[in-house]
Amino acid sequence: MEQISISENTAVDWAAFHRQVVFDCMVIRHEKIGGIGKTVEIDESKFGRRKYHRGHRVEGQWIFGGIERESGLCFLVPVERRDKGTLLSLIKDWILPDKCIISDCWKAYDCLEEEGFRHLTVNHSIQFVNPDTGAHTNNVEGMWRHTKASLSQYCRKKKYYSGYMAKFMFLKRCCYQKLDVLTEFFKYAGQLYDPHLLNDHPNYEDNYESDESSIDTDDE
Repeated sequence: MEQISISENTAVDWAAFHRQVVFDCMVIRHEKIGGIGKTVEIDESKFGRRKYHRGHRVEGQWIFGGIERESGLCFLVPVERRDKGTLLSLIKDWILPDKCIISDCWKAYDCLEEEGFRHLTVNHSIQFVNPDTGAHTNNVEGMWRHTKASLSQYCRKKKYYSGYMAKFMFLKRCCYQKLDVLTEFFKYAGQLYDPHLLNDHPNYEDNYESDESSIDTDDE
């Protein structure tokens, strides 16, 4: 912050503004993935911490996600439940119908064939690749590794996970489509905020939810 001569409050406000813009473009106004000849891998993963930094994960946030193999486009959505109703609603919201979906054998996915999707599975308790169909979820597993590595080890406050996931989706999209990140960001910012309205309301920044996690130490 000293190098660019801005205060901590300004840095926090800018971080909140960035998350608001990318959340709007990547989540609120998102486009569905999949398409003719496309395959989408889906999965859920627990983001959290280990008690005393060892042992199995005991706290955290479940994230449901999917990735389109051919393009690398993805979605990541925090969920409180992993039941059929929750996941099926998200699948219909994020994935085009009549497309191939590959998943593990989680029971909530058993209905996908009935819902009009071509559904392939792999049983991770005994194999990484289905020997009969060749189905695997290597791409979505790789996505989880990269997503978790992109997060700071500190300040993983549950209420901010939606913003964290939107940021990852935005950067991944720019990377795969070879787009300039700053140009894309300002393009979406211009779509979200009408400059004429901002001139009429100079205190619009007060509406942003300040993320003090940028400067605080989380209770982890």
